[in-house]
Amino acid sequence: MIDRQETAGDLTAPDQAAFVRRPRLASAVVDHLTHAIVTEVYPAGTSLPTESALCDIYKVSRTVIREVSTTLAEKGLVNSQQGRGTIVLDQFHWNMLDPTVLSALFQRHDGVEFLDNMIEIRTLLECSMAAKAARRIGDLEISELGRLLGRLEAMMNDPVAYAAGDIEFHNFIMGLSGDRLGRAIVTGLQGQALTTRGYSGHPTITDIAETHRAHVAIVSAIARHDAIAASAEMGTHIADAWRHRRQAPGTSGAS
Repeated sequence: MIDRQETAGDLTAPDQAAFVRRPRLASAVVDHLTHAIVTEVYPAGTSLPTESALCDIYKVSRTVIREVSTTLAEKGLVNSQQGRGTIVLDQFHWNMLDPTVLSALFQRHDGVEFLDNMIEIRTLLECSMAAKAARRIGDLEISELGRLLGRLEAMMNDPVAYAAGDIEFHNFIMGLSGDRLGRAIVTGLQGQALTTRGYSGHPTITDIAETHRAHVAIVSAIARHDAIAASAEMGTHIADAWRHRRQAPGTSGAS
């Protein structure tokens, strides 16, 4: 084991203002240390700085640091061992669906690989939900889906507005499916990915036109109750959109 207890200087000094502003100091410290662990400032098998050192780094009390240690352990990031300190665990123990852990994973030097994995999961779930939506949709929902598509069309010259509308479009279809767990998983995963530069990209008007054509195809399949086509169109849409964004300059990983 590599002893890192006395190497507090390896941890990038936090923005102290962030810890003054936050009503719960422990939350700010947890966020900073989670990022440091997941991005391997503290690799698996090493120990965090001593309790006293962490108090000095973050300018907080021992009570706060103990609360932080408990939270990190609940996330599967560390394990406190008598006589050895707080030891960083390997990735197999991490709760990768935890929002703070997930956000940090997407920001690693190899973050694009985690985004690839997220897209695989999203594709499986959203294709299934599109098929379920096609089987369940009624006339009122078909009308609402058509209105949503019309609002998207009106936003095609505004990439920012269209991006927000795109999220609403996918959420509506997931809601139609009745798959609450699948929707929660996709929403949780994508919510963190959207904060990552490498995921959202910078779509052009041409990109939006291609996306809209895909949306039209998805709506058409769902409206005619064609579950197989709805699933296929959704899968093609998600895969093609990510392939394009992934190949864009600067998407070798998140920063």
